[in-house]
Amino acid sequence: MIRPKKKLVLENGSEFYGTLFGADCDRVSEIVFNTSVVGYQEIISDPSYAGQIVVLTYPLAGNYGITDEDYESKQSYLDGIIVRECCDTPSNFRLTKTLEEELEEHGIPCVSGVDTREITKQIRQLGRPKAAIVDEDMPVEEALKLIRETPEGSRAVKQVSCRKRWLTRTPNHRFHVVAVDCGIKHSILRLLGAKGCNVTIVPFDTPAKDILAYNPDGILLSNGPDNVPEVPEVNALFKELKGRLPVCGIGLGAEIIACSYGARPEWMGCGIHGDHPVRELESGRIGIAVLNQSYFFRSLEGTGLKPTHITVPEGYIAGFENKEDRVFGVQFQLEAAPGPRDFIHLIDKFISMMEEQKDAKKD
Repeated sequence: MIRPKKKLVLENGSEFYGTLFGADCDRVSEIVFNTSVVGYQEIISDPSYAGQIVVLTYPLAGNYGITDEDYESKQSYLDGIIVRECCDTPSNFRLTKTLEEELEEHGIPCVSGVDTREITKQIRQLGRPKAAIVDEDMPVEEALKLIRETPEGSRAVKQVSCRKRWLTRTPNHRFHVVAVDCGIKHSILRLLGAKGCNVTIVPFDTPAKDILAYNPDGILLSNGPDNVPEVPEVNALFKELKGRLPVCGIGLGAEIIACSYGARPEWMGCGIHGDHPVRELESGRIGIAVLNQSYFFRSLEGTGLKPTHITVPEGYIAGFENKEDRVFGVQFQLEAAPGPRDFIHLIDKFISMMEEQKDAKKD
């Protein structure tokens, strides 16, 4: 088939010409790159990418199609994807649709056939620039004006969080977890279910008294878009729950915990999105984690938090804990669906904290 021509324009005026793959529409958004080797479906459906155009550095996407079991949310929130090559003839006995069908269904434009290596280099130099996906014949001056005049997005957590409480259930459950939804990935819920947890998922602005009324064994503060100042509701919620129940924070949830203890986040520029080495300080072991972060913590001195993981080679703090308050957080995905599972064992830390909580109640 003959595909329409599109181009990607960065805010510095660079143009990258390619072909349309997906929804035929223009889009202006912040642009980031993701270095994961697999998982384009999970990236498309990850609420953490709400309001962003994502460049996939791995050169091929679409070769194994889309499967119903692998979604990370019930809908897609990102604004576009950029790839070197898209495959429209996937081979996978589990597939239910092609990548292009998925993109068209959710109104997501994709530009394929471009030099993603050069785009990634420029994003690294520019930080987190804005970009536009437009028709190839649009003059660059017009595209740059469109970029300048498009307002910044905000309050993305409000967009991706659930509107009302919902539940997941597992047979013969041992624990009940309340997950505060800032953009939670469904693979986290599946992982908790596999560990014997019923989960109640609540909106990000749920009051602490309502959460405590569920009588949970532990609290999960989920991943999501935005940064800490954009979600004061979750920050206030954690301050009320701290020390009363075991709390696990992932991604944005971990950043909220660290800031609540007084840590100061620093902007990372282009950020770290995708597979990245992380060192576990207690064992010294290095594993591959999947990160999606734009802020980092250089030090936790004076906060009461103890670092547990750092990125390699940068040495940024990627995990921490406070044993007295029964709190820990990581800025990477525990389940890393569908990528490396080097740190999936950390969910057992959360389970152990809830077991200790139950034993303490019995005593």
